[in-house]
Amino acid sequence: MADLFAGIFMGVLGLAGGIAVGSGMVALLIVFDLIPRLAQLARAFSKAAVFESAVVGGSVFWTWADFFEWRMRLPVILALPLPGLLCGIFIGMLAAALTEVMNVLPILAKRLRLTAFMGALVMAMVIGKTAGSLFDWLVYQW
Repeated sequence: MADLFAGIFMGVLGLAGGIAVGSGMVALLIVFDLIPRLAQLARAFSKAAVFESAVVGGSVFWTWADFFEWRMRLPVILALPLPGLLCGIFIGMLAAALTEVMNVLPILAKRLRLTAFMGALVMAMVIGKTAGSLFDWLVYQW
C-alpha cells in the first residue's frame, strides 16, 4: 500500500514539476516574444511558424528520448561536433533574440556608437556562443 502511495506521489510531483518548467518556458517565449523577434533578426518572418514548430518539436522529441532512454550510435566524428554545433546555434540565436528583446544591444550600440554595426554585433554574439559550445563539447568535456 505504501508503494502505491509513493508511486502516486512521485507521479503527481513529476507532473507538477513538468507543468512548472513548461509554464516558465512558455512564459519566456510569449512574454519576451522571442520567436517572432528571432524570425525578424533572421529576416525570415514568413517562416516564424517553422521556428515555433521547431521549438515545440524539439521539446517533445527530447522529452520522449529522455523518458524512453533512447540511445543513438554515431561515429565518433559525428558524436560530439554535430550536437555541439546544433546546441550552439540554438543557444546563440536564443541569446541574441533575448538580448534584442530586452534592448541590451541597442543601448550598448548607441553608447559605443556602433549602431551601424548592429547586425555584425548580433552575429558576433551568435558565432561566439556557437564557438563556445563547440569548445565545451569538443575540448572541455573530454
